[in-house]
Amino acid sequence: MKVPADFGVSDGVLTELVVPSDLRSAKQPEEQILREVQDRNYDEQSVFAIKLALEEALTNAIRHGNRNDDRGRLTILYAVRSDRTVICVRDEGQGFEPASLPDPTADENLEVPNGRGIMLMYAYMTKIRFNDQGNEVWMLKIAGAPQ
Repeated sequence: MKVPADFGVSDGVLTELVVPSDLRSAKQPEEQILREVQDRNYDEQSVFAIKLALEEALTNAIRHGNRNDDRGRLTILYAVRSDRTVICVRDEGQGFEPASLPDPTADENLEVPNGRGIMLMYAYMTKIRFNDQGNEVWMLKIAGAPQ
């Protein structure tokens, strides 16, 4: 797991958390990251953006990546700085091809209950990158950057 070069953070500054693959366990790293973001006085919109994208990434990793198997693990890497937050969520699943996801805004998908999480992550974060396997997502939020 290597930070994308254009995210402006080196691997050496990342905090790593490994938690069981269930929604309750995923709350701890979410709360920890958001606490650090708030401690660095990010504006409300940036805090909301990070919270939403992180919840989506964790939920997708649990439900789709690890297929709700609570024996699986999630690895979360992150760095919170005054100007940017970098977060990686990795599951133990087979991965997927992000380009193969159907467009949730297409007429035929408007009433489909799933498929909007990744779109929201792209909308609220500054940059999103998936690894080649598709079981790891890197998210960057520049503090105060418009959504």
